[in-house]
Amino acid sequence: MIAIGSDHGGYDLKTKVIAHLKEQGVACKDYGCPDKSSCDYPVYGRAVAEAVANGECEKGIVICTTGIGISITANKVPGVRCALCADTVSAKLTRLHNDANVLAMGAGIVGENLALSIVDTFLGTEFSNEERHLRRVNLIEKQ
Repeated sequence: MIAIGSDHGGYDLKTKVIAHLKEQGVACKDYGCPDKSSCDYPVYGRAVAEAVANGECEKGIVICTTGIGISITANKVPGVRCALCADTVSAKLTRLHNDANVLAMGAGIVGENLALSIVDTFLGTEFSNEERHLRRVNLIEKQ
């Protein structure tokens, strides 16, 4: 199960990502926001991050206009490693090297086609489990 959430600035892209995931048969749970009314991204970033941290969902996706604020919020939740990605190379490498479990994107930064490609890359890439990367992830978690 993939947790997904956005603020009003990411709402349209979130709905497109949800439709894309459903077309692929990927189960997802929408943690809000419910529409394009002005709202506060920390509410939805935290909800997604907590769902990932507590094991309710395997991974998460958070979206706001830039992706910055919502990624900062998600990273405040212990056990979450949220990566802001605006390209597929970053999405691949954050999974391989950092075992990131939440993807952040900026709806005002990436277009729909690129965003869907980033999502596919992030969700389709497994953590490398290489010793050096395991060591580094463990160091991150101790902070």
